[in-house]
Amino acid sequence: MAIGSIVEYIDQSRLVCTVCLQDKGNRLHLLTPANREVNLSPKRTLLVSGVQLDVAQPRDQLLQKLQQIETLRIKLKEEIDVKEVWELIRDEEEVFDHRYLAQLAFGEEAAEEHFSAVVRALFENKLYFKMKNGLFRPNSKDRVEQIIRQEAEAAEKAERLEQGGRWLEEVHQGKQSKVPDCSKDIIQLLIQLALYGADADDFKYGKELLSYAGINDIRQARPLLIALGEWGEDEPLDLMRSGVETAFTATQLEASARLAVSGFSENQREDLRSLPVMTIDGPKTQDFDDAISVEVIDNGLRIGVHIADVAAVIKKDSPVDVAARDRASSLYMPRRQIPMIPEDLSQDLLSLKEGCDRPAISLLARFGPDGSLLRYRFTASMIRVDRKLTYDDVNETLLEETQFRELHRLAERLRQKRMDSGAMNLSLPDLEVVIDEAGLLNLERVPQDSPSRTIVAEFMILYNELAAEFCWKNDIPVLFRAQSQPTEKLPLDERGYVFYVFQQRRKLSPLHISTKPKPHSGLGVSVYIQATSPIRRYLDLVAQRQLTSFLEKRTPLYNGENLEEIRVSVEPLVKALGRIQRNRLRYWTLKYLGMNLGKTFNALILDELKNKYRIVLTDVLLVTDIKRQDGTIFSKGQEIQVKVKKADPWEDVITLEYVSS
Repeated sequence: MAIGSIVEYIDQSRLVCTVCLQDKGNRLHLLTPANREVNLSPKRTLLVSGVQLDVAQPRDQLLQKLQQIETLRIKLKEEIDVKEVWELIRDEEEVFDHRYLAQLAFGEEAAEEHFSAVVRALFENKLYFKMKNGLFRPNSKDRVEQIIRQEAEAAEKAERLEQGGRWLEEVHQGKQSKVPDCSKDIIQLLIQLALYGADADDFKYGKELLSYAGINDIRQARPLLIALGEWGEDEPLDLMRSGVETAFTATQLEASARLAVSGFSENQREDLRSLPVMTIDGPKTQDFDDAISVEVIDNGLRIGVHIADVAAVIKKDSPVDVAARDRASSLYMPRRQIPMIPEDLSQDLLSLKEGCDRPAISLLARFGPDGSLLRYRFTASMIRVDRKLTYDDVNETLLEETQFRELHRLAERLRQKRMDSGAMNLSLPDLEVVIDEAGLLNLERVPQDSPSRTIVAEFMILYNELAAEFCWKNDIPVLFRAQSQPTEKLPLDERGYVFYVFQQRRKLSPLHISTKPKPHSGLGVSVYIQATSPIRRYLDLVAQRQLTSFLEKRTPLYNGENLEEIRVSVEPLVKALGRIQRNRLRYWTLKYLGMNLGKTFNALILDELKNKYRIVLTDVLLVTDIKRQDGTIFSKGQEIQVKVKKADPWEDVITLEYVSS
């Protein structure tokens, strides 16, 4: 390359104009207008002009001439209408050099400085041309429009980042702030970050937004949403991630309202309204789907188990039925309930409310003095609940009322019969989250073996067992529930009942739902279905429809293939809801423990692991781990005491410290 040639190259996304001081073969020694000397590979040169400067002249004069050349080229660049040049050749599917484009812009007299001006203009304005290897290809009209849209979106994004970042920074600092126009988009972005973290679709943008707000931890998205009033302190994130429908559509609510007004027919129903029917539930129950009646007769008892006839009101594939199928089950969580069926039905027309006539599918069973089942039948009935009782009501008056004593005596015999058939008693107290008027959180253990709960549990099991037997004997297609024998039956030893339950549960075989009847070892029955909660469980409603069809001498609504399709659709949802319920209970338990730091809790060693012990906090039935401590060795089943050092329900973290054994 000739010494003194004007050389232009790209550096840090801009065009640099230089003069060649020396050609070293594989390197060019150049001088910039800023009086900076650089070495450059010849491959990096973009333009080399025939114009030559005398490099032997004084440096200040050389720089002045170089600066004049650069100034002229920049001035000429400003005169170029890139769009106008593009419109002349945009339909040409070929590449063009800078000389040809300079002639389009300046005419045939275009010279070195015009060549440079064109390159500068097209390099800075990348909308209309794409540059590669020193040549230019015009973008198509569609591509230009696409770039314009992208640039507009980028500009809008930059504005949102600036406005949103400033807004979130002030919210984070607890200051009052003007809400930007893009607040809804920002809130949705925060929700995505809080729910999915690094897996959020717009994670990079969300992280960038928080960075604008001076926040480097994306976990701050949740506190920001709380500070903005979008979320409560105890928002159920698992539920939000699950995609479970938490609200009914307008169409579903309208259909439910029509059903609630239209009521039900009493035709072809056995009138059982003279029976002494009672409901036994928790004090907060609103949707009563089961009731019991008992008549003491000379040679035994006549028991009635009455289940709300949901199938009589909600028809297959109706909008309300579709809503129920999509939910699979009602979801009961501390401080929040999501019904499977709209409340004007589930808590009113379908609910076995005290003093109201209601359709039911009733089991009427005769028992002998020794508790043996003499005969039974199912019937579509009309009942009226005359007593609404709580579990505590029954427990407190058990010795005073004959019907309660007889119900409990028979329930105990039914339970013992199942135990003799191989059933296992593995129940533990339920944990109830209680928040008082002052907002104080507490956890209460609710025993499941009280007389009233034993009564309800045993008669619901009886109903389901006999319904399964009835369907089996009458070839009614239905989804049976089965459970194979456990892999091992453990003894109840000196380590206690709680240790036994946790160890034995690990040995249980999984539950199976299918159209083929098989024994249910866990309950100690030969066949079993679930049909006692049609307001709360969709598969119970399906079973009830099959039973009702037979009682009304109609063809069953579902065949085996239909039932299998329903099972495949509903069963995963039921499992997902179960996980949500367990996780929410664990959340509240950890929150309670976090509010009781330093407090001592009883614990039981379940397993000895490599560097830790698996334990259960028996006061709150929470399974967790505790690190091994040097010189301290525990054995399985050993009772110890631990102190809570840290508990974070949002991170699902708990740290415990051994106190004593």
